[in-house]
Amino acid sequence: MTSTCTKELNISSDSGKNNVCDAKMHFIASSLILKQNNSFYFDKTPKGTTLEAVKLAIEVGYRHIDGALMYFNEHEVGQAIREKIADGTLKREDIFYCGKLWNTFHPPELVRAALQQTLKTLQLDYVDLYIIEMPIAFKPGETFFPKDENGKCLYHETDLCATWEALEACKEAGLTKSLGVSNFNKRQLELILKKPGLKHRPVSNQVECHPYFTQPKLLEYCQQNNILVVGYSPLGTSRDASWVNLACPPMLEDELLVSIAHKHKKTPAQVALRFNIQRGVAVIPKSFNPHHIKDNFQVFDFSLSDAEMKAILGLNKNIRFVELPMWSDHPEYPFNDSY
Repeated sequence: MTSTCTKELNISSDSGKNNVCDAKMHFIASSLILKQNNSFYFDKTPKGTTLEAVKLAIEVGYRHIDGALMYFNEHEVGQAIREKIADGTLKREDIFYCGKLWNTFHPPELVRAALQQTLKTLQLDYVDLYIIEMPIAFKPGETFFPKDENGKCLYHETDLCATWEALEACKEAGLTKSLGVSNFNKRQLELILKKPGLKHRPVSNQVECHPYFTQPKLLEYCQQNNILVVGYSPLGTSRDASWVNLACPPMLEDELLVSIAHKHKKTPAQVALRFNIQRGVAVIPKSFNPHHIKDNFQVFDFSLSDAEMKAILGLNKNIRFVELPMWSDHPEYPFNDSY
C-alpha cells in the first residue's frame, strides 16, 4: 500500500552531490517526535503508540522517517519497519531513515558508539542519513541534559569539524549512507564546507521552516551549495511557553491560509505543507494521530498558484516558534546570527 510518491527523498551517497527528486516529491514522513515537557525532556509515549503510527504511515505511503536516539522510541520505529518489510509492503531500500547525533555525543570518540546504539535499537544495519542535531555540545555522561547544582546546563567544548570527521568515518564504515546537520546557520555550515580535507559534504540542513518563518536567505544559501533544507515544525508547533515563542501566533488560524485552503477544498495544514514543497523544502510534520497522518500526505493532488505562493511568502514574520532560549548562552547557539 503505497502512494505514487514511493520515494520522497533520494539523497545520494556521493560526497559532492545530493540527488533529490522533483520538488513535488519533497515530502518527508511524519517525524514521530515525542512531546516535550516543561523541562524540555522527552516524554515516553504509551507502549505501542509509535509502532502503530509508523506502520500506518508506511501503509499510507510515507517512506522517510525522521527519528533520534533521544526520542526513546527507535525500538518501536525499527519494529514497525521490520514488520512492514516482512509482510511484503516494501523493502529495506524503500525506507529512508534519518537518525540524529545528540549534543552529549559530539566528542569524536563518542560519535560512532552513538550511531551504533541507534542501529542496535532499530535492529538495522545502516541508516540512510545521520545528522548533527544541534551545533552545540553538552557535557558527556549518563544524562542527555546534564546540569549543575543550580540547574544550569553543562556545556562541553564544541569542535564541529572534529565531530564531522568522526561522522565521515561512520559513513566510510557503511553505518550511514549520507551525512547532514540540523539547526546550523550559514557560518556553521561554512565551517564544514570549508574544512580542509573535507571528504563528504552535508546533504541536508534540518531547520524550522513554515509560512511564518520562511528562511529565505538560509534557503538560498543551502540551495546554492546543493544542501537540501528539511523543514521541521512546518505546521507551527504547540503553545508550551516553556520552550515555544508565544509571540508567534497560531499559524494554522491565519486568515490567508484558511481562505486559500477553502478555495482548494483543503485544510490550512495541507496548504502550509504544499507551500514548502513547492519551494523545494522537504517537510516533516509530526503526528501520532491516524487522521492527521493520512491528511498530511494528501498534498500531491493540488498546486498553489504563483499569486498564492507570493501571498503566503508575505506572511513571513521572521519569528521562530522554537527559540531554545535555555541554551542561548552557548558559544555555538545558532540563532544569534541573522541566518
